Amino acid sequence: MDLLTKLFFFSTLIMLCNYTFAQEPTDCINSVIACGNSNITLDVNGVGTQELNGSNSCSSQENNSIWLKVTMITNGTLGFTLTPNSTNIIEDYDFFVFGPNVSCGNIGQAIRCSTTNPQSANQSNNLTGMNSSSTDTSEGPGANGNSFVKWLDVKVGETYYIVIDRPIGNSPFSLEWTGTAQFSEPPTNESTTNGTPLGLESCDVVTPFNDGFTTFNLTDNTPAILGTQTDVTITYHKSASDANIGINELTSPYTNISNPQTIYARITDNSTECFELADFDLNVNIGPHFMAPSDFVLCDDLDDGDDKNGHIRFDLTLKNNEILNGQNPADFNITYYNSQTNAETKTSPLQNLYPNVTAFNEQIFVRIEDVLNPDCKSITPLNLVVNPNPEAFNHNILQCDEDGTIDDFTIFNLNETNDDLTGHISNRSTRFYTDSARTIEVSGDSYINRSNPQIIYVEVINNNTGCLSHCELTLEVSTTDSNDTALPPVCDDDGTEDGYHIFNLSDANTAILNGLPPGLAISYFETYDDALLEQNDLGTSFTNTIPYSQTIYARVENANNCYGISEIVLTVNRLPDIDTEALTYYCLNTFPQTITINAALLNDSPANYTYNWSTGETSYEIPINEPGTYNVMVTNANGCTKNRTIIVEPSNIATFQEINVVDASQNNTITVIVSGEGTYQYRLLDENNVIAFPYQTNNIFENVPPGIYTIAVKDVKNDCGLTNDKVSVIGFPKFFTPNNDGIHDTWQIYGVSSMFQPNTKIRIFNRYGKLIKQINPVGRGWDGTINGESLPVDDYWFAIELQDGRVFKNHFTLKH
Repeated sequence: MDLLTKLFFFSTLIMLCNYTFAQEPTDCINSVIACGNSNITLDVNGVGTQELNGSNSCSSQENNSIWLKVTMITNGTLGFTLTPNSTNIIEDYDFFVFGPNVSCGNIGQAIRCSTTNPQSANQSNNLTGMNSSSTDTSEGPGANGNSFVKWLDVKVGETYYIVIDRPIGNSPFSLEWTGTAQFSEPPTNESTTNGTPLGLESCDVVTPFNDGFTTFNLTDNTPAILGTQTDVTITYHKSASDANIGINELTSPYTNISNPQTIYARITDNSTECFELADFDLNVNIGPHFMAPSDFVLCDDLDDGDDKNGHIRFDLTLKNNEILNGQNPADFNITYYNSQTNAETKTSPLQNLYPNVTAFNEQIFVRIEDVLNPDCKSITPLNLVVNPNPEAFNHNILQCDEDGTIDDFTIFNLNETNDDLTGHISNRSTRFYTDSARTIEVSGDSYINRSNPQIIYVEVINNNTGCLSHCELTLEVSTTDSNDTALPPVCDDDGTEDGYHIFNLSDANTAILNGLPPGLAISYFETYDDALLEQNDLGTSFTNTIPYSQTIYARVENANNCYGISEIVLTVNRLPDIDTEALTYYCLNTFPQTITINAALLNDSPANYTYNWSTGETSYEIPINEPGTYNVMVTNANGCTKNRTIIVEPSNIATFQEINVVDASQNNTITVIVSGEGTYQYRLLDENNVIAFPYQTNNIFENVPPGIYTIAVKDVKNDCGLTNDKVSVIGFPKFFTPNNDGIHDTWQIYGVSSMFQPNTKIRIFNRYGKLIKQINPVGRGWDGTINGESLPVDDYWFAIELQDGRVFKNHFTLKH
């Protein structure tokens, strides 16, 4: 085979840490034989015995190494290219070649070596090897060289050792052989050409039978692997590593250590030591697939004459389909045994119709065999469970003939007897039939008897197991009766006037039982049907569900049998329809005049009620002239009462306490302070009784022009009246125009009158300070003349000394 086309890939890692140095391919003595088409599954790992000290000119030794041995069968050239699986430049591989025809322990000096570091040498890749273009025979270490040296000229029969070493990194590698020389061919796995499968399968025939471990004769595969080859040895190994190195040979019979387990065969040419590997699987057939059966559960029956003893006949074949879970029954044999041992040894199989030996609970074992290979079997337990039947008790029920026709026929609630039929045991239910064969089922909620008496045939069922027993229920109809009555009416006084009220129903017991035999029991129901069928018992505390008037029903029983059904009328009377609260006012300034208050009856005549006032009066309305709280109790013809509360609060006209005026300013204000029980609003009228400021709730008037005003204060709480007072706001005109047009013809101070500060002094000066006029504060004012002569347009000054002592000085303009 031409080595130019050979490519060896080292594809998996060998775990060498468990082997001794003498067993590792890191040493010359254990070199891996490189043959024509062998796939060598190794990687450098560890150093073994250090054999390179002083044996090379490349200044290195073994770090992580592997030894290869090649023997030439033709003359030619030998080279190779080593490619690390990782392209990272720090992955650094070195190599050393010894030979030809040297022996381990005396390998001499390397005839080729390279220890160049590709990173230090600034190489673009981390490949190394021998090729035709290189001329040097050694290079390195570090930056020295380019990782390639000259290839070898070899001759037939020569043997060489090649040491591959990895000082830096952890990547595996691959070798591509180059040159014209050829290696010896390894033997072949001829099972691949003769079509013989190597996998071995065996049933689990070694105890314990279900653990997946048994014995195999590995040499059964030797003839298929060997074929027609001679001088070839075949050994078997647990791992590819052992097979590559040729250690830890397995012997037959061999017990597998996992299921499945891969076994590696080493096929070695005894002459050339070339070898090939083949692998195959050991499979332990632990038996057919199956579904673990659920418990085989049946109810006890009378087949053996006793349905209470826990023994019954089981048809075991009924479990076969469940166990096979859809597999073809023709492919399997299923048998049943009373022990695991008997199932394993096929001893004393049970009959298919099997009467259990242990009462109620027994475990047997199922053996499932492959029809074609009976030794391959699966065994699983099966629990046989016999559920006991529930107890059932015969019972009689007596019902009242309360359906409106006395004819011995009425409605029965059969379910009402469940506790008696089942013995008060929980998780029990019943079914009712009119025939003894129990084929015609009837509803237990509402059943009309067909004769008096009549037998109903009952099944009592255990709800947990579905097992059942039989008993009988005898229906009888009674024509006795009990008394109708009515509870005393109640007023709708529970805080919510809606026609609903709580009744103590037991208050009707005496009237219902009047004249009846002693020892009767009473229960109450909302409807007649509920009472007849004894469902939805109300108890004794009941709030009516129909407002104001409702009829409910009492069931009278003698020893749980109906004696009679009575009607009980419940009545809730309405309260008087009135306004219960009111607020009104009394003007204190009108005392001793009176106002009228009343009971505020709605939509009815006052004559239909009686009244009781807190004042002692009894009329519908009363006069009062004092504030306070007044109560009246209103009672209707049914004696139901309701209280009305009237709060009378005081009101009054206002009393002036103080009027504060800020005047002669940019913002004249009037603040009115009053007292009184009313709620007040305020208004300003000018001296001509024209509204200057309309009514407002604020007691402060702002930006009030100078002048004389009337302050009006009215009560709006109860319209108790109006009160007035006068006020003056002082102010001064900025100009006047004495042209007799009737507008601003004179100049006079505002807010002074015969009532307000009449003794005020007013003097007018020209711009030079000369007094030209003193005017009367209550007169017409200055007309702009002196001694009958009109003064010119100009600014004039004034000095005013008010009667209250305030002094003002300023100027104004005379215009024409």
